[in-house]
Amino acid sequence: MKLKTKEITLVSLFVALITIGSKITIPSPIVPFTLQWLFVALSGMLLGPKLGSLSMAVYTVLGLIGLPVFTKGGGIGYIVSPTFGYIIGFIVASYIIGKSVERLKGKYNFFNVLFAITLGLVAVYGIGVSYMYLILNFYVGSSITLTNALWSGAIIFIPTDLFSAVLCSFLGVRINSQVKAIIDN
Repeated sequence: MKLKTKEITLVSLFVALITIGSKITIPSPIVPFTLQWLFVALSGMLLGPKLGSLSMAVYTVLGLIGLPVFTKGGGIGYIVSPTFGYIIGFIVASYIIGKSVERLKGKYNFFNVLFAITLGLVAVYGIGVSYMYLILNFYVGSSITLTNALWSGAIIFIPTDLFSAVLCSFLGVRINSQVKAIIDN
């Protein structure tokens, strides 16, 4: 994939935004609430499936090589963190959101964009909760039921993540055409 300078700049911007978003946290027992989801959704919606997921992949690689971009730092050891599945989910979600929004064409409105973002959120929860369940039960040695994993890794975050999705839909519908004009020129 050959990238233009402005595409590299936009990918870098979203890497920076998700890093900043990861540092603004509201603590919880296992998975902290951050502003990451807002920037993940915006990356897919505004940059499209390829550049959006690329920005999330670059973010992930930077964290794994040791830069403190993740909520609790960085490093290769993060792979065995219960929250790493959510980071994997960010890459997938950004792609899903970008692809869904791309297919909207003339039907680009608040509710359709919100639906696309919700699809991405389901991917993050699915991958994140599954990964957390596996790591806690088979690596850490904790005994957590799937119900408890769903509760602590998804259900308690649904209200705040849906608020972020609504905000993102509102913002995205307003600024999408300007961002697309920058990318296309």
